[in-house]
Amino acid sequence: MASKESRRVSDLETLKAFGHPLRMKLYRALHIAREATASQLAEQVDEAVSLVSYHLRKLADHGLIEEAEQQGKDGRERWWQPASNGLNFHDEDFSDAPEKAATHAAVGRLSFDQHIELYRRYLDSTQSWAPEWRSASFASECLPRLTAEELAALAREMHELINRYQDAARVREEAGDSDGREQVALHVYGFPFRT
Repeated sequence: MASKESRRVSDLETLKAFGHPLRMKLYRALHIAREATASQLAEQVDEAVSLVSYHLRKLADHGLIEEAEQQGKDGRERWWQPASNGLNFHDEDFSDAPEKAATHAAVGRLSFDQHIELYRRYLDSTQSWAPEWRSASFASECLPRLTAEELAALAREMHELINRYQDAARVREEAGDSDGREQVALHVYGFPFRT
C-alpha cells in the first residue's frame, strides 16, 4: 500500500535513478493516474512498452514506485502505483560532495525544464480551455524580502495549504464528484537571489 506521506529522497543512487528524463515523466504520469500499467503509461509518454517497463522497474528498484493490486482479469500485465504521495529533495542531503551537489542540481534543472514544458503546452492551448478554467488559471511572481527562517515557514504553510486542497479534492472525487475536475499543475519555487 502506498504511503500517504511524501518521501524525502536523500541518497545519491535513488536521486540518479529518478533523474532520468523518461523516469521523471513516468513518475508524474503514474502519480496523476494513481495506478497504471506499463502499456497505459507508454501510450501517455509515447514510448515503447518494453522501454517503459524497463524504466518502471528501475523506479521500483529504488522504492519510488511499487506494484499495485491486480486491477483486471488479465494477470499478464503488472499494475504500478507511486510508493508515496510525492517526492522531495533537500540541498543539505547532497551538499557534502561535489558529485552529489552536481547531481542534485542537474535533477533540479531537468525537473524545472519539464515544468516549463507543461506550462508552455498550457499557454499554447489556452483558447481550447473553457472560460472558467482560463479565469481560474494564474501565474504570479512575488519578490518579498525574507530571512531564511521566514522562507522555510512560508514553504511549510504553502505545502500544508496545497495538501489540504489536494486531500479534500481526492475525498470528493472518490465519493463520485468528478464533474468538471481536471488535473492541475501547481509549481511553487522559493529561492534567494541578488540583483
